[in-house]
Amino acid sequence: MHILLIEDDIQAAEYIIKGLEKHRYTCEHTASGGDGLALALQNNYALIIVDRMLPVMDGITIVKKLRDSGMRKPILFLSALGEVDERVIGLKAGADDYLAKPFAMSELIARIEALIRRDTQQSQVSEYQVANLHLDLLSREVSRDGQKIDLKPREFTLLAYLMQHHDQVVTRMMLLENVWDYHFDPQTNIIDVHVSRLRTKIDKPFDKPLLHTIRGAGYRLYDQ
Repeated sequence: MHILLIEDDIQAAEYIIKGLEKHRYTCEHTASGGDGLALALQNNYALIIVDRMLPVMDGITIVKKLRDSGMRKPILFLSALGEVDERVIGLKAGADDYLAKPFAMSELIARIEALIRRDTQQSQVSEYQVANLHLDLLSREVSRDGQKIDLKPREFTLLAYLMQHHDQVVTRMMLLENVWDYHFDPQTNIIDVHVSRLRTKIDKPFDKPLLHTIRGAGYRLYDQ
């Protein structure tokens, strides 16, 4: 599998490339944020590793531009900025995982394998249907009763996860870990805000609600 590494620290890059090759990954490396963005948009990588602090174009900007373009491949942040607030910033920008420097190669490989495995599993299903609500993972189009619904990237990911687990109670921690990739509670109302926005778009214009709050447990998407 081919991985893109955007890292301006040459010593760190050499360490990562050597570790990846040892585990039979091929790696394309660039020290430039601008070149990294161009490569990510032009080529089909299994995963992209981005350093947070890059000259000219920083990692946050790169990830936001990639997500805005519709690119959904897994992105892993590497950074010396390992505090909780910094990790939250990186994950909110659109990264799928965040690993603080210094790190063990074994942990980096484990995280890469988990991200690629999850991406592969998700790509095996191309669409979801719950009642008259339809979501297409390939075209990234959502409609209900034939009426197109425009969702922002995070709203789309949230709905896809809820539809994947329709008729099941989805807890807040499940959403934090699988939609936002927070392996901790950031103590914000981020879930409530996004669920409210999503409900306004997929339920409010229609007669029958599909997204339900299960008090004290979480949320459930189902046809009553």
